[in-house]
Amino acid sequence: MAYPLITNCPVCSKQLKITKLQCNHCHTTVENEFDLSKLAALGQDQLHFIEIFLKCRGNIKEVEKDLGISYPTVRGKLDDIISALGYSTQKKTEVDKKKVVAMLDKGEITAEEAIHLLKEGEL
Repeated sequence: MAYPLITNCPVCSKQLKITKLQCNHCHTTVENEFDLSKLAALGQDQLHFIEIFLKCRGNIKEVEKDLGISYPTVRGKLDDIISALGYSTQKKTEVDKKKVVAMLDKGEITAEEAIHLLKEGEL
């Protein structure tokens, strides 16, 4: 009987390392330290949500209908999963083009810096 993979220690709650793999057919065993994918750290509810999200091809309205939840709840679940995967959920701030031009006119930044700011959206 196969059990679901646990990723955190039941004693101290720290992340577990996979150290042994075995073939069910020939019983070959490989021992070493193996990394888990980021997705392995997600809970069952989060994985179910991702499965529905992918089935709906990322269409949030379809996810709402499929799961019977509201738009803000879908967004909240997405943000939780994005954070759990180690990514930031903060939106990039839009560049104020007039401010960049004014800074360039005043000599506060170079033309190259202005171009970078406009292209990269950093300010």
